Amino acid sequence: MKKIYVTQPYLPPLEEFIPYLEQIWESKWLTNGGPFHQELESKLADYLGVEHLALFANGTLALVTALKSLRIAGEVITTPFSFVASAHSLLWNGIKPVFVDIHPETFNLDPDKIEAAITPHTSAILPVHVYGHPCDVERIEKIADTYGLKVIYDAAHAFGVGYKGQSLLRNGDLSILSFHATKVFNTFEGGAIICPDAKTKKRIDDLKNFGYAGEVTVVATGINAKMNEVQAAFGLLQLKHVDKAIGRRHKIDAQYREQLSSVSGITCPPLPADTTHNYSYFPILIEKEYLLLRDELNDRLRQNGIYARRYFYPLISEFPMYRGLPSAVKANLPFARKKADQVLCLPIYPDLENESIARITSIIKNIGS
Repeated sequence: MKKIYVTQPYLPPLEEFIPYLEQIWESKWLTNGGPFHQELESKLADYLGVEHLALFANGTLALVTALKSLRIAGEVITTPFSFVASAHSLLWNGIKPVFVDIHPETFNLDPDKIEAAITPHTSAILPVHVYGHPCDVERIEKIADTYGLKVIYDAAHAFGVGYKGQSLLRNGDLSILSFHATKVFNTFEGGAIICPDAKTKKRIDDLKNFGYAGEVTVVATGINAKMNEVQAAFGLLQLKHVDKAIGRRHKIDAQYREQLSSVSGITCPPLPADTTHNYSYFPILIEKEYLLLRDELNDRLRQNGIYARRYFYPLISEFPMYRGLPSAVKANLPFARKKADQVLCLPIYPDLENESIARITSIIKNIGS
């Protein structure tokens, strides 16, 4: 039985990667801002429609450094419905996460809940563009401006996403990307911070290199978070193929929607309007009308070699290091809890074949027959 996973990295032809490796071997420049690193920063900024971009070894280090660069302290309002790295980056900086509920239609932070959670200790908001679907950036910006808060967007899912005619990544004080192997665009591991100006990028570049601002000058408590040349070279190659990969994801998304549209109890959340999508995930919601519970369907798929994922279950607020927080109380997060118990992300990646899509949807449709 062929196993199908929720996502698989897109790997361009190996023969296209060999010339990059040969150049690295010949130059003997392996890391520390080499030529491929510099080229990828420039080309990614152009592709994404942003002015300044700082590459990182991974997205978690980028999140940790972004908070450090803005000198965030005290409390930060964030979502429980995300990958745990979103909140871990706060704890690594000695910051207290404050969880608020999500909007039941967007899966993103509900702006109506943000304002009520602000205290004299609140310094920032850390929203997540879940599944690459834009947060309500206008309302979040208005709240932040009213209370003098910083906004750092976890945009791990949002590579290449456009909103109202411009890059979604241009919102907030900083936006953070992940280039993990499972993402739409990957560099094996990797990440980036989108910076609003050259001064901010310089500070972030110093922080990701131990705080060095010159050969003998250390200006901050930095970290080693630099992307190496092999990762950067792979990113340059990926960038040549990413539009084709997103196009294929679009077709898979459309096939799922068509083939599942008549299944009672299965909801495919609509794609947000005014958005250029990257189709990074395909979530479905298992409603009470369906013949199986979400976990029962997940088990049935696994029995057939199909490995979907319950993104995001359990909630971050339910892990041991967070569940003691006052904001983690279950009654505070009713919509996040409900969605976490309903959601199942189906496999979606460029190499997923039409026959595999039909096999997945057939199992879902034929439950009980």
